[in-house]
Amino acid sequence: MTYVVTESCIKCKYTDCVDVCPVDCFREGPNFLVIDPDECIDCTLCVAECPVEAIFAEDDVPTDQQHFTALNAELSKAWKPIIEKKDALSDADDWAKITGKLDKLER
Repeated sequence: MTYVVTESCIKCKYTDCVDVCPVDCFREGPNFLVIDPDECIDCTLCVAECPVEAIFAEDDVPTDQQHFTALNAELSKAWKPIIEKKDALSDADDWAKITGKLDKLER
């Protein structure tokens, strides 16, 4: 099992999760983070750190977010690792509670 970053992270990109990851499994895109399923060790540390509750165990991803499992796997191959916490996007707080953001994902 791996952990999956879901829609809540889009246009926010808080990186609190990156700071606690013992294996550097996060990858960074322009406005979204993903978890590399081949690197994730299922430690659960990132889940509690996410301020927008965007990270789920693969088996617990909400039904309407299931496509993010494949998206994390795909994008983790293209994006570079992020290993240190950075500032969230400047308007992250404005986007934090908005749903239906998949069309805002920048690849």
